[in-house]
Formats: sequence, structure tokens, C-alpha cells
Amino acid sequence: MPSSICYLLPTAPNSMRSQPLDRAKQPVSNHPLFKVIAPKGPESKGAIGKAAVSMRLLGMTKLAAMAAISMTLLLAFAPSAQAAGVSVSNYPLYLLSNEVTKGTPDAKRLLEPGDVGHHGSLSPSDIKTIKDSKYVVWFGNPLEPNLTDALKKAPNAISLLSFKAFARQPLRDVQGQPIKGTEDPHIWLNPDNAKAITRALAVIHSRADPKNAPLYQRNTADFAKRMDAAVSRVNQRKLPAGTKNSYWAYHDAYQYLEPALKIRLAGTLTTDHHLPPKASQFRWLQQHHANPTMCLVSQGKVSSGIQSKLAPVNITTQLEDMSASKDFVSGWQQMAGDIISCMANQ
Repeated sequence: MPSSICYLLPTAPNSMRSQPLDRAKQPVSNHPLFKVIAPKGPESKGAIGKAAVSMRLLGMTKLAAMAAISMTLLLAFAPSAQAAGVSVSNYPLYLLSNEVTKGTPDAKRLLEPGDVGHHGSLSPSDIKTIKDSKYVVWFGNPLEPNLTDALKKAPNAISLLSFKAFARQPLRDVQGQPIKGTEDPHIWLNPDNAKAITRALAVIHSRADPKNAPLYQRNTADFAKRMDAAVSRVNQRKLPAGTKNSYWAYHDAYQYLEPALKIRLAGTLTTDHHLPPKASQFRWLQQHHANPTMCLVSQGKVSSGIQSKLAPVNITTQLEDMSASKDFVSGWQQMAGDIISCMANQ
């Protein structure tokens, strides 16, 4: 790889500083802070030179700049001669990809709905899809260790979690305290992260299918508006007077919703929904409930025995991978609204 491919300039005119890349309404490639410059000199010759880009990023945050540089280099040097277009790993990524590709064929999805995290495996046809795709987008090993063997060294694979971008939160223990040195990978539930993911997907789809790049950018801008409107509608719902904005979770999978909903976790039953809750945790939750009737958010059905130990309790079932949803915005709004209703004892 040629040296000095990327140039990062730390300052920008004031007129540009007021237009952060992640808030831009125009296509990313047209934003004044994002300029791709063709390489010159010896580096412009040969296969590597054709793929190389020189990027000037003005006035961006360090994280945004590094994410843009990383994405550009990945797309510049990843193979592009395969037969298929873009494939994605799981259902939430598939929903976000569909928001970008409306009006064109959907990306291929490797895992079935519900197969997020340690669940699901790849069939021989899935392995062929990976090899045939121009790009395969996945979150990465922290969320999808079951895909690591197939994708970690695949030259066409792009791991979103490998970028120094997106709002990140640490995992939390059963008392809701952050666990040092960890990272919660459920980033798509944060509306700003969802919008950022679609912008990244728009770049990837545009690279794979240049003729539809303008459509992908329009779809991405439209998604951002609809996502903002969904957050606004949810925020118009208020909890009854005297009700604290605290909830319980069976396991901690929903914290990326919390800033948008203005709610907080008061504790969980277990660190993993496959692990049974301990008797000591039932006691702790009963001693630390903010409301007379608490809301418990769970990915699956909660047994009558658990319900009786937590009573009085309201329960709402919410699939963290949104696999019951047909599109991302309505699915997110339904999940958020159901949690607020549960907390409001409605």
C-alpha cells in the first residue's frame, strides 16, 4: 500500500465547521468536509494506484475523520471483481441496508432472523455467497463470534465495529454498573448510530453499484428524517406524574435506546438470557425498584415463576434484533413505544 495516501488537515473555514459530516443533508461525497482526490505521480499507476485515494478531511472530529479514512481505504483496496453485490450478516443490518437500497434489489442476508450474537451458522451456500459478494458487511467478532472464522480474514469483509466510530457503551453488570474494558455491541438501537450505519452502507452500496449511488444517498437522507421523526413521536409520550423513568431488563440488551427514550436501567436478572437468574438477584431487584410496579423488558417469554418472584411487574417482550419488524423505523418506534407503555403501566 502506498504511503501518504491520506492527509488529515485539522482546521477548516468557519462556514464548514457548522456542517458536521454526520448531520449533513446532502450526499456524503458532496459535503464540504469530505473531498476525495485522485492520487498523483507514481502512485497513480498500476492496480494499486487505481484503487488508492487521497482524502482531505477538514474540520471533522477525530473519530469521524478516522472512520472515514478507514472506510475509504477498505473500499479502495477490497476486491471488486466478484459476481454478486453486497451481503450483510444479520437481520438488523439487513433492515438498515434495505433502507438504503429501496428501489433496487435487497442485499443478501447470511443469518436468519433471530440469529444475532452466538446464534446461527453458515451453510455451504452462505460460504459461496461470501466468496461471490463484492462486499460482506458484518458488525464483527464482539457481536458475531459465530462468523469470525469465515469473515475475519475475508478480503471483502467489512466489520463496522472495527471502526472508531458510533456511540459506544460498556456492558453492565446485573446492578446496572458499567464493566470496565467491555463494549455492548447492540449499537443499532441508538438512532444516531442507525443513521451512521446507513451512511456507511450507502458508501459501500455505491461502490458496489455506482449507477445507483444517487438513489442510495437520497434513501439515506430520507431514512435520517424518518428516524428523527420516530424519535420525536416517542418523546411526545410522557410517563404519569410520579413515575420514575427506570426499568428492569431480563438481560442488558437495550441500553442504546435509553438516551433517546430518556430512561435508565435499574437492574437485570442475568448477564445472559441463556443463564438462569440467581436467587440473590431476585432479592436485590425487589430491594431496588424505583416504582411500585416495575417494567421488565425481555427478549423472550418470562416464566410464571419468575413473574411471581418480581411481582408486581409489567412485562414487554422485545426482540433486540428487531426480527419481528418489516422495516427499521417502524420496528424501532414500536419497540420504544412498547417499553414506554410498559413503564407507564398501560
